[in-house]
Amino acid sequence: MRATTIHAPFDMRVEDVPDPVVQDPTDVVLRVLRACICGSDLWAYRGESARQPGQRIGHEFLGVVEEAGPGVRGFRKGDLVVAPFVWSDGTCAYCSEGLQTSCPSGGFWGSVGSDGGQGEAVRVPFADGTLVKLPAEAASDDRLLTALLALSDVLGTGHHAALGAGVRPGSTVAVVGDGAVGLCGVLAAKRLGAERIIALGRHTARTDIARAFGATDVVAERGEAAEAAVRELTGGQGAHGVIEAVGTEQSMRTAVAVARDGGSIGYVGVPHGSGTGLDLSVMFDRNIALRGGVAPVRAYIPELLPDVLDGTIDPSPVFDLTVGLDGVPGGYRAMDERTALKVLVKP
Repeated sequence: MRATTIHAPFDMRVEDVPDPVVQDPTDVVLRVLRACICGSDLWAYRGESARQPGQRIGHEFLGVVEEAGPGVRGFRKGDLVVAPFVWSDGTCAYCSEGLQTSCPSGGFWGSVGSDGGQGEAVRVPFADGTLVKLPAEAASDDRLLTALLALSDVLGTGHHAALGAGVRPGSTVAVVGDGAVGLCGVLAAKRLGAERIIALGRHTARTDIARAFGATDVVAERGEAAEAAVRELTGGQGAHGVIEAVGTEQSMRTAVAVARDGGSIGYVGVPHGSGTGLDLSVMFDRNIALRGGVAPVRAYIPELLPDVLDGTIDPSPVFDLTVGLDGVPGGYRAMDERTALKVLVKP
């Protein structure tokens, strides 16, 4: 089969690799129908996260089961399924508690020795604990299939951030970051009943999506100017909840600065300097809570899936460029140059 590999910074290739096969009784082999490029993939693309030459990449995908191992109980050939970005056994204490990202038997797609989602097929370990079945008829609905792909990562991650930020009905929420996760954070905050949602972003195409997803205000400024703008919009108090969806020092400093005293920050931006943006003495004095981390999206898919299926929420607008497998290297360039928000891959 063909799959995307990374060889060095800015060196992405689509190459022939061995076909995946069932290795353990609990495996399935999945033919990929939709995949995508994540903003977090750009850290590897830019050389800021280490990768071995030839390592697979990609962790968001859905597809059709082609083969199931003899120990698989919940799936059979032909089933349409979505994969969260971490596989998990579904039986350990962490899985039982809804923290599948800490499963001792789990792992991330594209890690050394595993398949990545940006390819034609994937071997899925622990299929029963990992995959979620989708309605078969969704395979013929292109928009719905695209919306369902967001369940593999960005929609659940935005939801995780909103929960960490303590979003509740009637609250005011600020969203730091106008990437796909930040936009899904807007969607999640709206779904959870936020009355006012302030999106921080300076790219009009993205803030237009934020408004469509439920943002009531947009702040284009950065740094101290952004803090002043949010304070002005909130009568000087700040937001009850802040979603931090970037992971840099500046974004975390902004998140703390725009939070209301007694508020909460839900952080899901992959940390690249964000720790230096935290001043615990300031957070202590102002009673600001910090919750978040790697989103256990497998725990959220059953809750979010019905709302995607009935159209209550539609995250599909975050995908603004579609490529075939051969177009994946160009898709990375487009996202790196910010000419694309999130690239959809149709193998």
